[in-house]
Parts: sequence; structure tokens; C-alpha cells
Amino acid sequence: MYELHDEPDRRYTMRAPNIPETAKVAREMVSGLLSATGHPSLIDTARLLVSELVSNVHLHTKVPLLMLEATVRADQLHVSVRDEDPSGMPNTTTRPTPHAEHGRGLLLVQAYADAWGTVWHGGLHPRGKSVWFELADQPRARSGSSNA
Repeated sequence: MYELHDEPDRRYTMRAPNIPETAKVAREMVSGLLSATGHPSLIDTARLLVSELVSNVHLHTKVPLLMLEATVRADQLHVSVRDEDPSGMPNTTTRPTPHAEHGRGLLLVQAYADAWGTVWHGGLHPRGKSVWFELADQPRARSGSSNA
């Protein structure tokens, strides 16, 4: 088993086209990182949440590219998915109807992440946003949505 306790953070970045297949590629990338760095207990939840964030970019933006950044620490995973669409911040206040095909992704992130949030990029005139989540090997109390 690979130990990260005395190692610096490991940061991995993926730039990818905003196409349906990117969710699978992103899931596999994060799964491989967690397996290689000794965090197998985080794999299933990370795969679900990565898939939701990447799929949201595909469903709700027209950007040609997205960027996923995954940081593996000794006891934690931090994932951020960025797009260069300055419109609309993700919404978790509107609940989908029981038969709706979409609208549950961020509710899953909210429910399963140890922490999560959104960030605007570009100051007064944003040129993009990121949605991020954290998972810990020893889960902390859920912190809900926060901006960082």
C-alpha cells in the first residue's frame, strides 16, 4: 500500500472535450489515482460525484473544454471541475419532480461529499466557474455547501 503521510499533495489535471464520453474518462482517471495512492475506500463515491460534476458541464454549458483537477492528500481527495461558462451557478434549492430525468446530480454531491462548493473565476466579470468536492478517508461531519 502506498503511504502519503509524509509526502506532499499529489495534484493531477485533465483537460478534456465537453462530450458525453468525458464523464467515463474522468471516473476512470480518479478511480486509478485513488487505487494507486492507497485510497480504495473512496473510489465508489468519488466515481459517482466526478460523473455528476462532469455530466453537469456537458448538460448545462456549451463550452468546448472542461478541466478536472484532483488533489490526493494523505487522508483526503479534493476534486474540482471547471468550465469557462460565466453563466449560472449550480442550484441545489430546486427539487426535481419524481419522474424528472435530470436535476439530482448536485443533490448527490451535497449528500455524499464531506465538503463541496462553487467558485467563480475572473473577478467582477466572471469568465468561468468550478464546482468542487472533498472526500476523506475518515469522514468528517457534512459541511454542506460553502464557497472557497
